[in-house]
Amino acid sequence: MGIILSPIDVVEDISKEDFYENYLKKRKPVVIRNMARKWPAYQKWNLDFMKEAVGDIEVPLYDSSKADPAAPINTAAAKMKFSEYIDLIKETPTDLRIFFFDPIKAAPQLLNDYIFPKDLMGGFLDKYPSMFFGGKGSVTFMHFDIDMPHIFHTHFNGRKHVLLFDYKWKERLYKLPFATYALEDYDIEHPDFEKFPALDGIEGIECYLEHGDTLFMPTGWWHWMKYLDGSFSISLRAWDKSWAVKAHSLWNLTVQRGFDNFMKSRFKGKYMDWKEKKAIERAHRALAKGLPKR
Repeated sequence: MGIILSPIDVVEDISKEDFYENYLKKRKPVVIRNMARKWPAYQKWNLDFMKEAVGDIEVPLYDSSKADPAAPINTAAAKMKFSEYIDLIKETPTDLRIFFFDPIKAAPQLLNDYIFPKDLMGGFLDKYPSMFFGGKGSVTFMHFDIDMPHIFHTHFNGRKHVLLFDYKWKERLYKLPFATYALEDYDIEHPDFEKFPALDGIEGIECYLEHGDTLFMPTGWWHWMKYLDGSFSISLRAWDKSWAVKAHSLWNLTVQRGFDNFMKSRFKGKYMDWKEKKAIERAHRALAKGLPKR
């Protein structure tokens, strides 16, 4: 059977009413082609422009190696000057990424180059939105965002491959206990179904983003991303109106993350071994029960 992937809905433009009824209300992803084409960034933003704007500030870099069981989530693998990193990803495939970076604080003029889509919804969170940079071939591991926002994710300067899975598939994706990411031992592009049978039959959405495309990811959607070129994205995040979602976000950010970091620091590899074992047990139990129900 394999992983069942459907193509994402793609629209050129969308009205507030259509967006609400067909995507926000249903919590369904969509790619909006023309949203960012109205921004100054659409014409201006490329790797050379960002290098000139942000300059030589030092940035943390992340790679594809498995997480250190003793380290908090999102611990950097290395550091480099931003300008040197841009030169690297322009010329060379690399698995090094910049993750949740805020270049706008260093280059506030970038604030003038994009527009929050308040014509579609409200509740936007960040004065300085986060940006993500990756070299050709670099991969963002399977996860959902810890604070459970809706995300408008706009890509620049190249292509990106994205796989999306509804939150209901969390057990079958081998979600680690007390975490917002999945077991890192499988390759979602080429899964070994004998070793990870719970992945067989899961249903997701596939899309490819090009320069200026905006992906709307509703709250809680799992996502995996692969940079097909040295390129970058900006994420504009907004609250869901649901108080249950807000409570889930607060729990993730405080109780769950605090407990997980404490257990990692105290028990290190033993704790991580337990987490991986439980993820496998829960995935196989969900598979045996036919979860999630259609």
